[in-house]
Amino acid sequence: MSSCHKIKIGIIGGTGLDNPDLLENRREEIVNTPFGLPSDALVFGQIKGVDCVLLARHGRTHNVNPSKINYCANIWALHHVGCTCVIVTCACGSLKEDIHPGEVVILDQFIDWTRHRRLTYYDCSPETPFKGVCHIPMADPFCHELRQVLIDVTGRHTKNCHKTGTIVVIEGPRFSSRAESKVFQSFGASVIGMTAVPEVTLANELGLPYASMALITDYDCWREDDQHVSVETVTECLKRSADLAKNVLMEAIPRIAQIDWQPITARYQDIVKRSIML
Repeated sequence: MSSCHKIKIGIIGGTGLDNPDLLENRREEIVNTPFGLPSDALVFGQIKGVDCVLLARHGRTHNVNPSKINYCANIWALHHVGCTCVIVTCACGSLKEDIHPGEVVILDQFIDWTRHRRLTYYDCSPETPFKGVCHIPMADPFCHELRQVLIDVTGRHTKNCHKTGTIVVIEGPRFSSRAESKVFQSFGASVIGMTAVPEVTLANELGLPYASMALITDYDCWREDDQHVSVETVTECLKRSADLAKNVLMEAIPRIAQIDWQPITARYQDIVKRSIML
C-alpha cells in the first residue's frame, strides 16, 4: 500500500550529514517550541518526491555540543510540523574488534550513561503541554520497520553493515577515558556515542517511529596498541562515510514511503496512551 501522500520523514543529520542540499524544493522555517528553539532552522523539501524535514543536530556550523543540544525542542519541532517518523545518523566509536571504522551499525538497543539531560516531556515543568507521568516502554526503542529498510538498503551499498548493535550514550562533549571505555565494553555495548539518548526516548513519548544509522569513526580508546579517538580521526572518517549515508537515505526514503504506516502509527499512539498516568 502506498502512503507517499501521507508520510513526512524527519531526518536528523549528525556530524558529517547535515547538508540541506539533500532536499529538492527546499525552504527553511524557524520553529519555536514550548521548550525553546531547536538546534537550527528546519529545512523542508522532498527526496524523490517524498516530503522530508531536515534538522542539523549540532547546528549547521556545528556550534552546539552534545550536552547542550535541545533534544526536547528538536523532536517536538519535527512532530509539530507533521513528521510521521524520524531517521537519524550519528557518529560512533566501536567497542568491538569486529566493528571497524567506516562501517555502519543499525542500532537496536541503548544504554543510557548521560547525566545532565532532560529525559522526558512529562516532568511537570510549567512550560510543558504534557500532563501526568509517562512510563514509556523501552524494550525495543528503535522502530523495527524503519530498521529493516535501513538494513536492506545499507546492505545493497556496502558489505560492512551490522544489523544490530547496542549503543552506550555518554554525556560528552569529552571522549572517554581508557578505563571508561573498557567498562563500557564490559556492559556488552557495541558502540559508543553522545546523542541517541534522549532523542530516541523522546520520539517514543510522542509516538514517532525512530531509527538510527551509526557511522563508525574510530575504536574509542580501549585498544592500547592503537591510535585513540580524536577530532581528527572522527572528522576524516566521516568525510568518507557521508556519501554512503547520503546514498542510503536517498534510496531508503521512497521505500519507507511505500510502507502502510497506519497500523504502525496506531500501535505507537496506543503505547503512548497506555503509558501515561495522570
